[in-house]
Amino acid sequence: MSSRTPGAAPRRIFIDKQSPRAFRALTQTAEAVHAVAADAGLDRTVMELVNLRVSQLNGCAFCLDTHTKAAVRAGESAQRLGVLAAWRDAEVFTPLERAALALAEATTDPTDALAQESAYGAARDELTDDQISAVIWGAITMNAFNRLSIMSKHPVRATRAASSNGATGEAAALVGTVRTDATQV
Repeated sequence: MSSRTPGAAPRRIFIDKQSPRAFRALTQTAEAVHAVAADAGLDRTVMELVNLRVSQLNGCAFCLDTHTKAAVRAGESAQRLGVLAAWRDAEVFTPLERAALALAEATTDPTDALAQESAYGAARDELTDDQISAVIWGAITMNAFNRLSIMSKHPVRATRAASSNGATGEAAALVGTVRTDATQV
């Protein structure tokens, strides 16, 4: 235990550092999900959209920062990233992506049974069984990483866009260095 000034926010521990064995297990799960998604034919951008939508719903700044950069590196456009929070109203997402996003949302907030059934129905129309499994596992794993980062208060620091990273225009502002201790689902 530590003493703190009354009224001051308690100092957070980085639980990934405090319990590295548990973090390694979560990281291994993320790696397995990545392989399952690839084997199911889901490209990296679909899974990054899932990661980002889950992180938006959970309000995880660190994971939003990390996965925005990963999505840009995977070829995602600034336009699609910019409208992801309103994906239902934007015509820039494919039926497969829409099904994956709805399923990720239902996984993140499973309390709405009607929305869950609707999302699962859309997923059955657009995704294979392996893809459904991969999206659900991706959302479950991203939810765990969100909670880890939120409870640890992992910081988001300003980065300078490097012109040598190959990104141009709007996307250059989105690309930076991702912490090497943060694993991507």
